[in-house]
This record gives sequence, structure tokens and C-alpha cells, in this order.
Amino acid sequence: MAVPTEHGGWGLTLEPVALGLLVAPSLAGACLGLAAMGLFVARTPVRLVLVDGRRRRRLPRTTLAARVATAELTIVAVLVLVAARRIPASAWWPLVAMVPLVATELVYDARSRSRRLVPELAGAIGIAGVAALVAGAGGAPTPVAGTAWLLLAARSTTAIPTVRDQIAALHGRARRPRTVAAFDLAALVLAVAAAAIEPGATLGALAVAGAVVVQRLLDRLPPTRAAIVGARQSALGLAVVAVAALGYALT
Repeated sequence: MAVPTEHGGWGLTLEPVALGLLVAPSLAGACLGLAAMGLFVARTPVRLVLVDGRRRRRLPRTTLAARVATAELTIVAVLVLVAARRIPASAWWPLVAMVPLVATELVYDARSRSRRLVPELAGAIGIAGVAALVAGAGGAPTPVAGTAWLLLAARSTTAIPTVRDQIAALHGRARRPRTVAAFDLAALVLAVAAAAIEPGATLGALAVAGAVVVQRLLDRLPPTRAAIVGARQSALGLAVVAVAALGYALT
């Protein structure tokens, strides 16, 4: 209950924290990164409380989940307060878009529909905003912080539909290559936009394009175990983060 079982979620949460700290390291950014990880961990007990509340029931697990969530969210609040004392109010601008995206995921969580495409994408793109928050906390200019978010949003936009399609094939369900291709195109548009806004994001945009190509090449292989699919995505995510950070460092 206290630790999420979504292995992909760990990577999608760690990637923006890592990119933000690589772009502009700071104590405040580290606190925000830890807070983001805390929110991800707290999502599991919060979801249980929301589901049970919506079904108007109070089980022993509901009480335990509420206590765990309260403890974890208290730690998150302390970390955010520590960060808030060290950064200007203007650095919080990513929250304007992050909050509704994460709230969308929570609404689906409460209805036990978190495995659908919309909440998965909304949550991943929302949490990618942590890259902008962390980078901004370290003093990165708004174009740099914003494009770091765009790059990881692009990464999620291509990765999540791809993984869903590969898992569908693994379970013998029909694949949707046109849908996957449409999201690949959307990801490339986001990556190009990032490079157009901030030249330092160009290498990161190329890394996103490279990830798309690798995913399509891997699609030619027979369906494989979910653990291997996840490991491949983790490697691609780390590669995008590393190359993107290098691009910002070189400009």
C-alpha cells in the first residue's frame, strides 16, 4: 500500500527530477524533486481512499491508507515549504498546467480507471512539469525550464501509447499502429517546438526523435515480456534525459 507497483511510473517521475537537477542543480530543486517522488508514492494510498470514498465504504484498508497518505503528504508539504523559502514566486508557474493534468489522473483513479490512455498521458505529462519546476528553482531561464518540460512531455507522448500497444500484442489483442503513429507525430511536434523555442533543447529533440525510431524498430521484433518492455523504456528515458542535459550544458 505504501509503495506503488507501477514500475513505469517510477521512471516517468525520476526522469524530470533528474533532468531538472542536471540542468540547474540546487537545494531547492532537490527538495522539489524529493517532493515529487513523495507525491508519486502517496498516490497509491490516496487512490485507495478516493475509491473507497466514492463507493461509500469504510474498510480497515481505508483507515490504514488514510494514515499512510497523511504521513507521506506531510513529508511532501515540509519539502515544498523548504523549497519555497529559497525560490521566488515566479518559479512556480509550471503548476498552472501541472495541477489540472494531475487532477485529471486523480479523477480517473477515483473511478478505478487509471489504466486508460487519457489518465496515463495526463499524469505523465503533468509530472514531467517537475523538470521545469526543479530547473526553475535552480535559476534556469524560463525558456530552458519550459522546454525541458516539453521534451519530457514529448517522450511520454510517444512512450505510453507504444507500451500500451506492445502489451496489447503480448496479450493477443489487436494492435493499433495508426494510433501509435499519430502519437509519435505529436511527440515530434512537441520536440521540434522545444528546439524552436530554445536552441539548447535541440539535442534533446533529436534524442526524442531517436527514441521514436528505436521504438518502431523494436516493434518489428516478436512481442516480449512486460518487464523487458519496461526495461527498454527505462533505458530510452535515461538516454533522452542524458542527451537533453548535455544539449543544455553545451549552450
